[in-house]
Amino acid sequence: KFEKKIEKIQNEVFKLSKKKFNIASPKQLGEIIYNDLKIAKLKKTKKGSLATSAKVLEDLALTGHKFPKLIIEWRQDSKLKSTYTDALQDHINNKTKRVHTSFLLAATNTGRLASSDPNLQNIPIKTEEGRKIRQAFIAEKDSCIISADYSQIELRIMAHLSKDINLNSAFTDGKDVHSATAAEIFEVDINNVTGDQRRKAKAINFGLMYGMTAFGLTRQLGISRNDAQMYLDSYFSKYDGVLKYMNEIREQARKKHYVETIFGRRVHVPEINSGNGLRKKAAERAAINGPLQGSAADIIKKAMLDVNQWIQENSSIKMIMQVHDELVFEVDENFKDSCCKSIKEIMEKAVTLDVPLVVDINHGNNWDEAH
Repeated sequence: KFEKKIEKIQNEVFKLSKKKFNIASPKQLGEIIYNDLKIAKLKKTKKGSLATSAKVLEDLALTGHKFPKLIIEWRQDSKLKSTYTDALQDHINNKTKRVHTSFLLAATNTGRLASSDPNLQNIPIKTEEGRKIRQAFIAEKDSCIISADYSQIELRIMAHLSKDINLNSAFTDGKDVHSATAAEIFEVDINNVTGDQRRKAKAINFGLMYGMTAFGLTRQLGISRNDAQMYLDSYFSKYDGVLKYMNEIREQARKKHYVETIFGRRVHVPEINSGNGLRKKAAERAAINGPLQGSAADIIKKAMLDVNQWIQENSSIKMIMQVHDELVFEVDENFKDSCCKSIKEIMEKAVTLDVPLVVDINHGNNWDEAH
């Protein structure tokens, strides 16, 4: 399917460019964009070559020209094909006829497990094409796949660590946190929040966990710098506990050169006092994110141990994969409902925070259906 789709896109690209060229070559692609089709004014990279990065193409696509959109699509589908549909077949084990990943315990700074050879943690889920690859992960006969995913765990940890009243009450009352944030920022009733307002609030909620600035929000939402700053100012006036926490964690990192997860595990940020502005900013972002992503990593490891203990008494189920905040199981079809109930209960009780931990759980014949 990917091969046919890529070929179709390629033909459309050549139709617009009026000649064949190597789409994978940035040099040849740049020549078409700037010299032949003249879609935009000449733009070069720092090294002097024609600019054809994903960001450049996304900006050009906003002009309404079809060519950059097709190139983006071609790149996405080509990557899915080469990275997954072609490569995963080479990883099928001769004995088991299955794909087995390796989990590395100490490969990430935040403490998350890293999957390698093949990496099963970066299979895309946001696009329909990416989800097609998840459909290839199927259960054995008379079994099904269960996917159990911690819902918005890093935001919940932020609520726990910052003790912010509004963020805590949104989770404790079981509200949709992005709608609740939008209601606060835009000063409207939660029932009157528009889809666009929720989208902007979601970008702020998740962006702040990675130390996002007004500039970052400008790029993500495609809005002016002034509007982005206004949204952030409005957010911090309503969620002042979050602002206080972020300032305190930066200060703590400057003094100690590390931050800690809720379990007391250290995440080191050695460049926090660097004389290089870019490195310092990156370290500040890591200092804010470290306790959040690091605590999420600790929680799911604790959950894995708790679930594994329960599995010892249930031969009908196997834990087969961990993808950041998600655990994937293979279970006998007859026990899927009872297993879902037990797994959800165990994972939600793995630790006690100021706000409830919530697990979204589902089952299906393949990984996509279960998620």
